[in-house]
Amino acid sequence: MRLLLAILLPWLQFFTIGRPVSGFICLILQITLFGWLPAAIWSVFALSQHNTDRKIKKALASQNAK
Repeated sequence: MRLLLAILLPWLQFFTIGRPVSGFICLILQITLFGWLPAAIWSVFALSQHNTDRKIKKALASQNAK
């Protein structure tokens, strides 16, 4: 679901992962016709990083619990 959101409304996806400043910058970029594709790519990349960070935190938390 977030991937679809990242492609269609990249600026909104930044707000869902807790990066509102990037969301505003992405919105300004997306307003232009040429900026929409880079905004979508940036949003997908940020979503990937967010998922990776969550996995790392989960792994460290389970390692520290042992």
